[in-house]
Amino acid sequence: MLRFISFGSGSSGNCYYLWTETDSLMIDTGVGIRSLKKYFRDYGLSLSKVHRILITHDHADHIKCVGSMSYDFQLPVFATRLVHDGIDRNYCVTRKVGQGLRRYVEVGVTMQEGDFTITPFTVPHDSSDNVGYFIQAEGINFCLITDAGRVTDEMAQYIGRAQYLVLEANHDREMLQQGPYPDHLKVRISNGNGHLNNEACGEAIARNMGEHLRYVWLCHLSEENNHPELARKTVETVLRSYGIVAGKDLQLEVLKRTTPTGIFELE
Repeated sequence: MLRFISFGSGSSGNCYYLWTETDSLMIDTGVGIRSLKKYFRDYGLSLSKVHRILITHDHADHIKCVGSMSYDFQLPVFATRLVHDGIDRNYCVTRKVGQGLRRYVEVGVTMQEGDFTITPFTVPHDSSDNVGYFIQAEGINFCLITDAGRVTDEMAQYIGRAQYLVLEANHDREMLQQGPYPDHLKVRISNGNGHLNNEACGEAIARNMGEHLRYVWLCHLSEENNHPELARKTVETVLRSYGIVAGKDLQLEVLKRTTPTGIFELE
């Protein structure tokens, strides 16, 4: 059985954890290490059982404690070369990843790491580089896409293969446009290299989901420009317009921004 938990999903910090009976990986390390230690204890987990870290991109809310995690537990860090370079430049990462623990991934190149078959793919965002991860383990297809300005054909292919999908629903378009953000930030978020809005998230699921999609988690919601219930209802409405009923045809859940979700069993 494959298990999944989110320890935080939003601009305050992002961190996701997948594990089997014998192996594990963490995706992004934007939650503080003290909080992670507490969360792991609370859920009967052990940080010493984490075997590797995958990084999507080099923005601070995804990498804040990557160097400390890697150093303290001697964990290899998998990222593209551009993302590793971006981590080196990011002043929020006070401890950098040691050279001996750096692993370089390439878009479209599948790698086998323990129990996990991992394929990174390009996700458009205004970072040094950004990838989503398609992960296979225990007969399960899991896909994570965050900080996506738009949905590309490549992303759609992996959405279509997923049984379990984590997909960004960052903002409500009207809330963003009418909200307090300065115009340049509104443009940055919505220009195709920023973040996916609720409707676009729903469209991405409805147009590309395969018949085996079981569960969708909405991730990286904006605190200022979205609300969990609004995101859920908007995505549900889009899905229903395609004849897809959340709760019947697939399960839909919103990941919490600053606290853990609890453990999901994927089977």
